[in-house]
Amino acid sequence: MVIYQEIILILWVTLLSHLDEKMLLNKTKDRRIVNEVKHCRNLVSKVRGLMFRKKVNCRGLVFHFAKERVNSLHTLFVFHPIDILFLDKHKKVVEIKKNLQPFRCYRPKKKSKYVVELVAGVVRRSDTNIGDIIIW
Repeated sequence: MVIYQEIILILWVTLLSHLDEKMLLNKTKDRRIVNEVKHCRNLVSKVRGLMFRKKVNCRGLVFHFAKERVNSLHTLFVFHPIDILFLDKHKKVVEIKKNLQPFRCYRPKKKSKYVVELVAGVVRRSDTNIGDIIIW
């Protein structure tokens, strides 16, 4: 019985760990943005972000914040350009920054609850625009 419970626990933990890596979709245009995103909900994952990651390993990151606010960010130690989507509490795109170069800072004009970092060019290829609804 104990072995059975341990197996169930291992399967449950494995399932939950994979729930954080989902497809990112533009619901408005019914179009896939990226096949895989990782969600950053805690301080450590938010601080790390895309720093020191190889471009090929970066599908996308979704940063979750407790409330809408101006979420400034930087690309220090991010060695490739990125696209950024700023989403409100309804996951509507309120601002877009395309092709932010390495070792730069950016302060958006709009408040956001979610920030999505993507490899440069993804926003253009997915035809994502302000006002679109993003889901994961």
